Amino acid sequence: MANRQIKKVAVLGSGVMGSRIACHFANMGAEVLLLDIVPKEATESKVPTERNKIVNDALAFALKSNPSPIYDKRFAKRISTGNFDDDLPKIKDCDWVIEVVVERLDIKQQVYTNVEKYRTPGTLITTNTSGIPINALLEGRSDDFAKHFLGTHFFNPPRYLPLLELIPSPKTDPAIVAFLEQYGRRVLGKVTVLAKDTPAFVANRIGVFGIMDIFHLISDMGLSVEEVDRLTGPVIGHPKSATFRTADVVGLDTLVNVAKGVHDNCPNDERNGLFAIPEYLQKMVEKGMLGSKTGKGFFFKDRNSAKGDILSLDLKTLEYKPQVKPKFATLDAAKKVDDLRERTKLVYHGTDKAGEFYRRSFQAMFAYVSNRIPEISDELYRIDDGMRAGFGWELGPFEAWEAIGVKEVLADMQKAGVQPAAWVNDFVAAGNTHFYKLDTGSEAGAGIGKRLYYDVASKRYKAIPGQEELIVLADLPDSSIVWKNANATVRDLGDGILAVSWNSKMNTIGAEVIQGLNKAIDLAEAGYKGLVVYNDGALFSAGANVGMIFMMAVEQEYDDLDMAIRAFQNTMMRMRHSSIPVVGAPHQLTLGGGTELCLHADKVVAHAETYMGLVEFGVGVIPGGGGSKEFALRLSDELKEGDIRINALRERFLTIGQAKVSTSGEEAFALGYLRRGTGRGDREPRAPAGLRQGMRARPLGEGLHQAAHAQGHQGARPRRPGHRVHRRQHHAERQLHQRARHADLAEAGPRAVWWGSFGTH
Repeated sequence: MANRQIKKVAVLGSGVMGSRIACHFANMGAEVLLLDIVPKEATESKVPTERNKIVNDALAFALKSNPSPIYDKRFAKRISTGNFDDDLPKIKDCDWVIEVVVERLDIKQQVYTNVEKYRTPGTLITTNTSGIPINALLEGRSDDFAKHFLGTHFFNPPRYLPLLELIPSPKTDPAIVAFLEQYGRRVLGKVTVLAKDTPAFVANRIGVFGIMDIFHLISDMGLSVEEVDRLTGPVIGHPKSATFRTADVVGLDTLVNVAKGVHDNCPNDERNGLFAIPEYLQKMVEKGMLGSKTGKGFFFKDRNSAKGDILSLDLKTLEYKPQVKPKFATLDAAKKVDDLRERTKLVYHGTDKAGEFYRRSFQAMFAYVSNRIPEISDELYRIDDGMRAGFGWELGPFEAWEAIGVKEVLADMQKAGVQPAAWVNDFVAAGNTHFYKLDTGSEAGAGIGKRLYYDVASKRYKAIPGQEELIVLADLPDSSIVWKNANATVRDLGDGILAVSWNSKMNTIGAEVIQGLNKAIDLAEAGYKGLVVYNDGALFSAGANVGMIFMMAVEQEYDDLDMAIRAFQNTMMRMRHSSIPVVGAPHQLTLGGGTELCLHADKVVAHAETYMGLVEFGVGVIPGGGGSKEFALRLSDELKEGDIRINALRERFLTIGQAKVSTSGEEAFALGYLRRGTGRGDREPRAPAGLRQGMRARPLGEGLHQAAHAQGHQGARPRRPGHRVHRRQHHAERQLHQRARHADLAEAGPRAVWWGSFGTH
């Protein structure tokens, strides 16, 4: 398996999932063959464009969608299209064949019969099915086919949602599973979750339970649609789309089909009755109120109103009404608590109706996930991984249970008559209080600062696999800290490398951060080999503390303002001319001063989902940390004899003047925020080995990697699915609005919206 390479991929089926899976493999640099059926009206035609109309239209639609499934439109050239009748023989040259056709067993089996005629033995063959048993799909297949076959369930949209469920059959070669676990993690940038061949697998099984539980609970407690969405959104670390908006986005018909699948195929599930469809939901489906796809669901945008009001559904009458802003004392108290774990504990203990809701829903969820071990997974961390990476939860269910208190919640369950799995009672009786803990030199042998999970089968803690590739700052012991102040922390990563990070609001750059950057450089120059500038959080940096600058201007404290700007500029130049290499590792939102910091680093290793931009002009100021200067210098370096300098300079000026923000790390190259190659002058520093491991990266050309820095089972937030930016806004007022919008999305992190899977094709 070590020598297996994926250079060419065939995707069979060009629907919503197939076309976007094809785009994501093109993002990775693979050559992609995308196939679909011949249109009925073209069966007798010999014109390729007519015979390939379905696949070509699907790919064109995907490339025009927003958020884009592809890093750069140029990458679409890596995708060739065709049809099953004419082009299926081409799969003989492919290293991996992924089937993404309609969710019907008979159709999939017919596709596999044809695939076996042309597939080269030894190549991977997988299915993106979201619910059909893997064993059923193998009926009639050859031994070589079965050995290399398994489920690879991507979540939609594949570029943005990091979950990839792997579902092997008993006949699947374990070496193939191990290869795909590593390939998915290192190359595709996925959180790979090994799932058992059970209905809905891991994430959808748990996620649909949570939704259906709330669908029934809402009637018992007399809560409104908008009240539930307020209670189940960002306040508990879930997406802004919460519960009912999520159902609208996914499609109520799709949700109902998945729930029915679990209800019909899991008769021994202790909560089987919960998957029965409530009467109001059944009526909505019958009336075609399917959510966003039909324009009406639990919410409806009244386009006839002056402001385009969004109305909510009265579940008793199925009539739309103006939304009433929910008001709960528990939520008011939660606003004052920034730490999600502490906030989760607070809302659980609320004394009002909201507190009752949280206790009932949390207890039901915790009991349910405990009973799914070992049914859907042998390891509890895989369930947490699946919910974070697939549903955008910041805390998986076991992590949330731990945050509230395992023993305390168990006692509440017993009083309420809620039955968790028997192993939980044994776990608590043995004196355990945490499902996870950090290794401090235990028998688990994971290494200092590595995360351990409680293994139910062996009744002891084990190391979570794959951590040898990672450095997660939050999991490092306090002994690694060599200096810190209120916002910034300098850590020793080992191998002679320091890392500086900060934790201000939205990781803005203020006085404490500037102090931390300078101190890190001082320490690194005094006795280390290099410095990494990196944050574990949901974004790299929203830029300078504009609020502080604004207040200085209002108070006319111009000397202080001048001093602050000079300190920032001098710090950037210290990075530029330091005697040790400084490596910037941006990810997600990297605006203003965050971009300037990267412009002055020796090398930048950017996440593929990096949204960079000098956006200061949008709020009425110009870049103050040397970004404009660096743009001019870089342009000067790039100019060749005969270039029209004014035109080139104008384009760079417009990039700043229009506050353009890259929609990917790849586009940051095109805008000039990143550049190919490294070094200044004759110096060519390289990213330290520890950094590469810490970011779990496969380079995509110089200075760009796909995989998340610290997501998945390490406890960091799964990345926000998509980042929309307006790239040409000429008026300062609109730019200011855009800056505010960036700030809102960045603060929300992955909660901005949830894009479900549920087997969309």
